[in-house]
Amino acid sequence: MASSQEVLVIDLNEMAEYQRLLEGRPQTCGMRSGRVYLQPGQACGQHSTEQKEEMLIFLSGRGKLLIGEKESFQVGQGKVSYIPPHTRHDVKNTGNEPLIYIYCVVPVGGGAEQ
Repeated sequence: MASSQEVLVIDLNEMAEYQRLLEGRPQTCGMRSGRVYLQPGQACGQHSTEQKEEMLIFLSGRGKLLIGEKESFQVGQGKVSYIPPHTRHDVKNTGNEPLIYIYCVVPVGGGAEQ
């Protein structure tokens, strides 16, 4: 499938805060992405992937990926996580330094997000 979107190169800023990277349509065919910056003890907040897949790429720090109410995984620098559709999850910084990661969210089945 041909795309009318253009190649993008985005600079990560040096600020200690959330940074939106890709906003979805019309910038992409449906992918959204951003950099998350969690202070020690902070969490992103439980939410669902709904009809999307999500990948988390951990750049620094350490924490826990909480799946639903009972399952958890250790995450941090050098780890990549895949979260399937319809999965409730949260990320919590359990370390003493910022937990920084990039998320990429894509609609399932190759369909474009509205």
